[in-house]
Parts: sequence; C-alpha cells; structure tokens
Amino acid sequence: MELEVVDNEERERFEMRSGRKVIGWAAYQETAELIVFTHTHVDPEWEGQGIGGRLVQATLDHVRSQGMPVLSTCSFVTAWLDQHPDYADLRYRAPQSQVTD
Repeated sequence: MELEVVDNEERERFEMRSGRKVIGWAAYQETAELIVFTHTHVDPEWEGQGIGGRLVQATLDHVRSQGMPVLSTCSFVTAWLDQHPDYADLRYRAPQSQVTD
C-alpha cells in the first residue's frame, strides 16, 4: 500500500497514512513567523521501517514550499535536522538583540 503525508490542519499535525489509517504524525503549532514542531509519533507496528524519517522529510519539504522557518522542540525532528544539513536553511534563527549597554 502507498504511503502519503497529509497536513491535518484541524488537528495541527502532519499525518503519515497507509490508506485511511494514520500510522504516524508530527504535531506542530503555526505562528505568523514560523512553525514549531512539538512531537513526532510512529505507530509501534511501523517502527524501524524509516517511517519517522520519511514523515519528517515530507513535512519539511512542504514547510519549505510555504517559505516558513522551523523551530523544533521535538527531539526526533531536531536529530533529523542535525543529520541533514541540506535542510539547515529551514531552522528558525531569532533576530539579533538590539539592546545596548
């Protein structure tokens, strides 16, 4: 069966689906400035098959097409980004402080 990633905006998560069954998801919160990834989950029966990585990559490809930076508080997404420097441009970088002494 073919797998697909769908943005379920109502539930604020990208879902990896096998047919109609959700087998994994990446939860997010979207602001006007960025997208924050908070948690990733893969159904235990699908673990160890690269589903999490495929989900994150498809999700970040979608986010890139929207021109939004990413802030990750999810350890899985953060580790994936660390291992894929070609996605470093998506990382949110806070503006430098303008505070002076």
